[in-house]
Amino acid sequence: MSLRLRGLHLLPLLRRRSCSPLLLRRRRLLRGWPPPLVSAIPSRAFGSSGIPARACASSGFSGMAAVSPPTPQQQQQRCVVEVREGVELTEKEERIFRRLLDVVRHFGLGTQLRVAGGWVRDKLLGKDSTDIDIALDNMTGQNFCEKVNEYSELLGEEQKGIGVIQCNPDQSKHLETARMLIFDIWIDFVNLRSEKYAENSRIPTVEIGTAKEDAFRRDLTINSLFFNINTNTVEDLTGRGIEDLKKGLIVTPLPAKATFLDDPLRVLRAIRFAARFNFTLTEDLKDAASDEKVKSELGSKISKERIGHEVDLMMSDKHPVNAMCYIRDLGLFYVVFAFPEKPDPPVPDKCDRLCFSHIEVAWNLAHSIGCSVFSGGSDSKSQDEHRRLCFYSALFTPVRNTIYLDKKSKKIPVTNYIIRDSLKLKASDADTVVNVHAASEKFAELINLLESNENLTTVKEKLDDEYLEIPTDSVKRVLTGLILREIKDFWRVALFICTLTYPEVSSGGDSLGQPDELHQRKEKYTRAERLITELELDGVWKMKPLLDGKAIMGIMQVKGGPLIGKWQQRLLKWQLAYPRGTTEECIEWMKQSQSKRQKV
Repeated sequence: MSLRLRGLHLLPLLRRRSCSPLLLRRRRLLRGWPPPLVSAIPSRAFGSSGIPARACASSGFSGMAAVSPPTPQQQQQRCVVEVREGVELTEKEERIFRRLLDVVRHFGLGTQLRVAGGWVRDKLLGKDSTDIDIALDNMTGQNFCEKVNEYSELLGEEQKGIGVIQCNPDQSKHLETARMLIFDIWIDFVNLRSEKYAENSRIPTVEIGTAKEDAFRRDLTINSLFFNINTNTVEDLTGRGIEDLKKGLIVTPLPAKATFLDDPLRVLRAIRFAARFNFTLTEDLKDAASDEKVKSELGSKISKERIGHEVDLMMSDKHPVNAMCYIRDLGLFYVVFAFPEKPDPPVPDKCDRLCFSHIEVAWNLAHSIGCSVFSGGSDSKSQDEHRRLCFYSALFTPVRNTIYLDKKSKKIPVTNYIIRDSLKLKASDADTVVNVHAASEKFAELINLLESNENLTTVKEKLDDEYLEIPTDSVKRVLTGLILREIKDFWRVALFICTLTYPEVSSGGDSLGQPDELHQRKEKYTRAERLITELELDGVWKMKPLLDGKAIMGIMQVKGGPLIGKWQQRLLKWQLAYPRGTTEECIEWMKQSQSKRQKV
């Protein structure tokens, strides 16, 4: 047993002696934790568009404007990526790993425990991660989980449930995975694998393999690293995982085309990691990703749920624009975002480039405006949700007015189809994006009214009769409030999409990215947001009616019917016009209004 491993198991005894945090820190340093940094990255204050970097934790902005992914030549000019020489464990991770080693020793399993993939990569990059996948060299994940529970029972602890995700070779899911909760952290267990292919079959026979065989079957070299819990060391068994991490390269351990045909979803994973870390896809990987056979199998072999999950991770990450740029340039747009049959109007030939142009400009415009676009969320999680759905809305803006007929001949927005059927995301996501598009159209007319000096009496004459009873100086507040009650806390996102979209530009959309055009649209958003805020309407969707349907029936002496709904709409407008009005004043207005109508 190594000295470092013994130190790991002595830690509970050290803590019982009331070690100070500083002393524990010194002991970790003696054991090589944290390892020294081997290089550094200079910060960049400006992106290529000249827009200053902004600090905005909730938005996910990294301070870099939307640009196309770097070329290999640009990549060579970068400083090497900051990579640690070893892994620094948290106290929770130490506790988990001690328990797993105790299980191995107690039952004499002789198992080498390795943390695989993304957790190791993130640790070497100095990032925290709770995505712990344990690779086992001599047994299945389910069998090991059962041993963990057996050991817990010996200690008088509650046994945990074991979830097993079965393999599905038809969907390129070759490994059975067992999952269980250990000290409040979900841990996945899977055996190391090797694969053998029969002459006439593309579905491999999967067997327990060596760590090296498993490393070479991984999707990318930066994800092929292991942390050996038994020896407390990082293992780079492909011989290039750490080097590629330092150089910022996205490379497959085996030839890229074979790797992608083994599991075509790896194409999207490669794109996602390239975008997340701002790394570079190598030329041979890009050639393989754009191969017609690979694209065909991505569309036919991989479930829409798995594709949608990868895309959603891209859109939720720090650089969704870079990811969409790769998807466009590699010819994957129509594979990933499948359209329904017979859209009306027909989707333009360059729809992929139009969609990318809009999300790219949206990214730069959002950087220019700042974090207020996503401030409708009450906390960082909901703000991230606003950000994610904002960029979906921007991406699909070019097809916002395109519809198709479903099986019942009902007109459905194409955007709804892409999000719900192509990506299999939540129905609420599709509804929100469709509603954002609809509200943005209404905002286009409203902004002109808010900014115009047109006589409001003239404006009232163009509206429905119900507005005649509204004070002239309250018309703007009522019209704005009705839109905000429809779109609710996404109103800033809808306003943002409106300023992105209107006034419309040429079909190519190239002028959208010009600095002068961006500045004008930023100013338009800022003015409109200020005017709406001055109307004190933020949160108006939470406003409760002063009178419910039952009260209206009592006042109007009616037993129900469509008249009640009409009165509810009129009362809503009255409340928007008189935000400080009381129930008594509302009732009095109803009686006077009814009396006037009866006289007419």
